[in-house]
Amino acid sequence: MKCTLCKTGEMRDGVTTITLERDKTTLVIKDVTAEVCDQCEFALLSLETYDRAREMLNDAVRRGVQVEVVVFTNEEEVVQAIGR
Repeated sequence: MKCTLCKTGEMRDGVTTITLERDKTTLVIKDVTAEVCDQCEFALLSLETYDRAREMLNDAVRRGVQVEVVVFTNEEEVVQAIGR
């Protein structure tokens, strides 16, 4: 699929880093799965990935975090990590 931003690159499976902010919380999430343009590096997240990133931001806000850098984990990985 062609990139919707630069119109010349091809979208490929990859990872990116995103920064989310709410109120006084800034959350940087690394290794987020996405479709990434091979030319301009524009990234598109799936709805499931976006929802998980939003949950991670909600958690950081609840904990009163000001700035945090984390590695992306999907919900299935979290469940496996706690042994359910």
